[in-house]
Amino acid sequence: MDLAKDQAIGAVVLVVCVVGIAIYGALVFEIIPGYSLLILQLTGFIAIFGILGIGAWIGWTMATTPPPKPIEEIEKEIEAEESKEEKQEPLTTEQKESEQPKTE
Repeated sequence: MDLAKDQAIGAVVLVVCVVGIAIYGALVFEIIPGYSLLILQLTGFIAIFGILGIGAWIGWTMATTPPPKPIEEIEKEIEAEESKEEKQEPLTTEQKESEQPKTE
């Protein structure tokens, strides 16, 4: 059985996850006695910590990111650039050739 590297890694992940599920189930349903309450408390804490941690990260990002420019200001900049380009006359081919440095 010749598996590609990605498939081999996928198989390892599958096995590790199935074993993790089995161990978690054994601890929660007291197949191994004495750990079910602790495991449930840790599971709840980790889940809430993750959700609130993501919320805190979003809040931090929103609080520390400067506000964007108003659309009106962006439109004025675009109009200024367009009018600047319109004022410049396009160079003819002869003008372009005369401006290029001659190499000999």
